[in-house]
Amino acid sequence: MSLFEKHQGAIERAIQANRERVFYAHYPENPKAYGEEAPAAGLHAFQVSMNTDFSELQQQQPIRFEGEEVSPYLQTGLGIRYPVFADKVVVVRAKEAMKQWRKVDVQTRAGILVESLERMKNRFFEIAHATQHTTGQSFMMSFQASGPHAADRALEAIAMGYEELTRFPQEVVWDKPMGKFNIQLRKTWRAVPKGVSLVIGCSTFPTWNTVPGMYASLITGNTVIVKPHPKAVLPIAIVIAELQKVLAENGFDPNTCQLAVDSSKFPIAKEFVAHPDVKLIDYTGNSVFGNWLEAQQILGKEVFTEKAGVNPVVIESVNDLKAVADNLAFSLSLYAGQMCTAPQNFFIPAGGIQTAEGHKSYEEVVAALSAAIEGIANHPKMAPGVLAALQNDQTADRIKQVAGMGKKVLVGSHAFSNEEFAEARTASPLLLEVDASDKATYEKELFGPIGIVIKTKDAAEGLQLATELVAAHGAISCGVYSTDTTFCEQAADAFAEVFVPVSFNLTGPIYLNQHAAFSDFHVTGGNAAGNASFADPNFINRRFVWVGQRYA
Repeated sequence: MSLFEKHQGAIERAIQANRERVFYAHYPENPKAYGEEAPAAGLHAFQVSMNTDFSELQQQQPIRFEGEEVSPYLQTGLGIRYPVFADKVVVVRAKEAMKQWRKVDVQTRAGILVESLERMKNRFFEIAHATQHTTGQSFMMSFQASGPHAADRALEAIAMGYEELTRFPQEVVWDKPMGKFNIQLRKTWRAVPKGVSLVIGCSTFPTWNTVPGMYASLITGNTVIVKPHPKAVLPIAIVIAELQKVLAENGFDPNTCQLAVDSSKFPIAKEFVAHPDVKLIDYTGNSVFGNWLEAQQILGKEVFTEKAGVNPVVIESVNDLKAVADNLAFSLSLYAGQMCTAPQNFFIPAGGIQTAEGHKSYEEVVAALSAAIEGIANHPKMAPGVLAALQNDQTADRIKQVAGMGKKVLVGSHAFSNEEFAEARTASPLLLEVDASDKATYEKELFGPIGIVIKTKDAAEGLQLATELVAAHGAISCGVYSTDTTFCEQAADAFAEVFVPVSFNLTGPIYLNQHAAFSDFHVTGGNAAGNASFADPNFINRRFVWVGQRYA
């Protein structure tokens, strides 16, 4: 049985889920689904990897080994060193491997790639610990986001690629009637990959944000260079190591997908970008570098970005104020706001809002939100589990800087204790209050657990300001709370025009900053927050071109 035959059912189910946009998860998010022995084995594997050279890659002849990962929970280095290769050598190897990979049929490629996810599945717990101790996520979030959720996003890309590459026949006899005779041509088509692909990872979601572009390029016949953030290498290194093993086992060059590690002092991303053979670039990170990358498109490079945005919430009216406040507080607090989808700006009318329990003043609405945030921040169990830890010192410094801006502080940020990790770098949310006219404060992304309450004349002004901000600075998510169907329709139209998805009246266990494979498109690609959309066929089709041949 071929690997494609082995995984054909999974691929077909993923294709169907993509078409229908329904819930589907090939990889269960419940840790118990992976057996009783998996958690201990994963922890052991992670512990053994510390203070060693990562030797699982099948890339040959490194020039040196280096690593700089530091656990946000232990605040000590992991001691893991990774092989470093000259950037030109990496590109040459990728180009050489592509001679073979580009000619492989899509069925074979799909089978190999899904098999690599199955190997990844066997290491979900190890990847979880690696993610926890590089990003600062809680263990459960690390497990779900870097394990099953990431694998599902990768499968999503594989399935989309498979469908696009099989959309048209490979060969056909073209027959045109001309009256007394027919013209016949034998026509064939090839899906030709564009070239070497560079995937630049981020420090907060080293697998979830990396695998969509990585697998989208691989399924379309491109070879891939993954350049992770130097502070978060291990999670994606494990994934690439497993993929390389599958490639080698099946007679393919493991350099089809390579890990390219650099350092904070000597970054190499720009050298890769400038290389003429690098044709595709996927990037997750700050807007400054992302904007520079997007400018490279004029040089013939295809660039897919997920950058920063100013994610707004507009409150017009609610049924249950406490339920709304609880949802928003959790959305702001989850992973200490270190998510590109976390809400930042809360637009609340100065005259208050209507609720099922009657009118609530502006002060009461703000008090409810503040109390909900403090309820998480001051809870000895919830705080470590929800807020987790800060990935780096820069985020901690940003909280202090914003707190010292002289704005009204509604909820102060403070460190909290973690019983399991006494040295964890922690911070609870900071909540400020500003007037609607103070755009300089809230028009830029303040990455981390920082929320801003903006007092507006009314909900209409809040909606106007929110959409203006999205149009100017981008957003990846937003929320609207209203019991008025007319206002909801207006909000849906307004946010659609600035190309951002909106969630209405979330009060349950789904939060503003959560996105699911096979259903959510994530970044729309329509505003300044990024030009890529994971689940859009354009995310696949820009990686190859159809080239036809005609035979008389």
